[in-house]
Amino acid sequence: MKKILTLFFVTLIGITHAQKKQQTGDAYKITYLKSSNGKVTENQDPIIIFTNATETLLTSQNTIAGKNAFPYEQSLVDHLQNKYFQIGQLDKRKTVSTLDSISLPKQSFEITNETKIILGYKCQKAKTIINSNHIDLWFTSDLKIKGAPTLLGQNLGLVLEMNRNNNFVVSATKIEKLKKTEKFPTVKIENSVDLLSYRDLLWKSRFTTLKIFENEIINFSDAAKSNDSILRFANGTIILKKVKFPEIKSGNQIFIDLAEQSNGDAYDRTGSVFMIPANTKISFLDGLKNGVKALPIYENGNGKQYQGVVKTNDYSPLLELMRFFTPFGIKQYNHIQLKDKTWHEVVPYRQDISELHAALSNQEVWIGATIGNYDKGGHKISMNITIHNEENSTSKNNFLLPLFNTVNVMEMAGQEYGSMFNSEKGLLVEFTLEKDIKNAKLRYITTGHGGWENGDEFVPKKNTILLNEKEINSFIPWRQDCGSYRLFNPASGNFNNGLSSSDYSRSNWCPGTVTNPNSIDLGDLKAGNHSIRIKIPQGAPEGNSFSAWNVSGVLIGE
Repeated sequence: MKKILTLFFVTLIGITHAQKKQQTGDAYKITYLKSSNGKVTENQDPIIIFTNATETLLTSQNTIAGKNAFPYEQSLVDHLQNKYFQIGQLDKRKTVSTLDSISLPKQSFEITNETKIILGYKCQKAKTIINSNHIDLWFTSDLKIKGAPTLLGQNLGLVLEMNRNNNFVVSATKIEKLKKTEKFPTVKIENSVDLLSYRDLLWKSRFTTLKIFENEIINFSDAAKSNDSILRFANGTIILKKVKFPEIKSGNQIFIDLAEQSNGDAYDRTGSVFMIPANTKISFLDGLKNGVKALPIYENGNGKQYQGVVKTNDYSPLLELMRFFTPFGIKQYNHIQLKDKTWHEVVPYRQDISELHAALSNQEVWIGATIGNYDKGGHKISMNITIHNEENSTSKNNFLLPLFNTVNVMEMAGQEYGSMFNSEKGLLVEFTLEKDIKNAKLRYITTGHGGWENGDEFVPKKNTILLNEKEINSFIPWRQDCGSYRLFNPASGNFNNGLSSSDYSRSNWCPGTVTNPNSIDLGDLKAGNHSIRIKIPQGAPEGNSFSAWNVSGVLIGE
């Protein structure tokens, strides 16, 4: 859809000029600056409006000069018809616009008797409240025109100052009358959409979205097959996709968004999103393709062999991006009715993984997801990774080394559970740094498992971290907010004491949540050999039940 409208004599980036048309009446250019708590904002892009008796264009100095970063917006107000167009320039080629003919007439103001002089013009004060913000608008009628530095108050007169909560002010600093010989060109507003779609397109253009998985099934079935884009392993309980990441500037923000629904499985399950490091002779992909025996073995004397859990000279363990836990049967079991319970249909997970940018920036890597389950229907997930520019923010962390990961993502292909903590030796990883590392941190994720009354899932246990055999941190990972997520858990069992299974506190996880990493300061590390040991007083088995701990650790530094 295209619409031709008149605009003022100004060269605008991204707006196409059509035939010119002479307008009558005086036209003005007004420049505004923003200030906060009495101080003018530094390095700001001044707001510019061009206005006459019938139209107002809201733009900015950088937009006029062609220096604005994408995306940027401009607004065109038609005072005669009480409507306005918003024009979003998403990139060099793509423009989107929307028409709103409702908002302007609905604006309501209390006109007071207070007056003051601004730039030589007598102004009157109008008051309003928007979203609990008290806003004062100072407008003049002396120039016989309308306009404002925002869409608010466009029909009052010419607004020369906007004051929000007495701490944020937009003030006119210059009023320039345009020459009568200047003509008003016409312009085309293209790709018109409804207001909600416009806002969505503009918002999404502000960051980069990488679509990783869309409505993919993670289940346990001999029928699970790979295709050209998604590889499946361990009878379908692991999905894998090769992803090309753009360059990610230091300090930019990176988020994972994952949505999950039950496709048949009723139980709470461990989920993990991971990247496969490929900078060593052996990678986890070798284990996926050739079986767990292809992975290096870790032993600590307890009689068991643990495949692919610690770094060696020839192998890097999985880099865990996010640990999450499915709830009890969301969506699939919403038919279970309880009074005053309206179940959610999807559980959303969102986590900041910006600290891992050094492993992703300008890389083509395998990104995988797993949900441990033995159900033919399993679970359905969708997942995106988004990258957000962060102005005036830098991170010096440019070193990253995956050290250990005991999440047995290949459980359904025979990978051992992380039960090595029943030995005093616990989990030990030895590594060599080729250069000094400053401000080193261990990104540590830990969750305890063993789903019976005395299992480590329900018993607080201290995690102790030793650097070069000296204790550097210890804490008890424990979540006491699990009951907050009851509406994600329709199939959660109800007990005689009035609680549901999903209500119970657990070792750092709740059904339907993400487990946050712990950032453990390690200080400055010299080049050479080092070790990290994890010790947890893992509980003893009872009958066929046993406890295990899923822990992952990544060394990050400068």
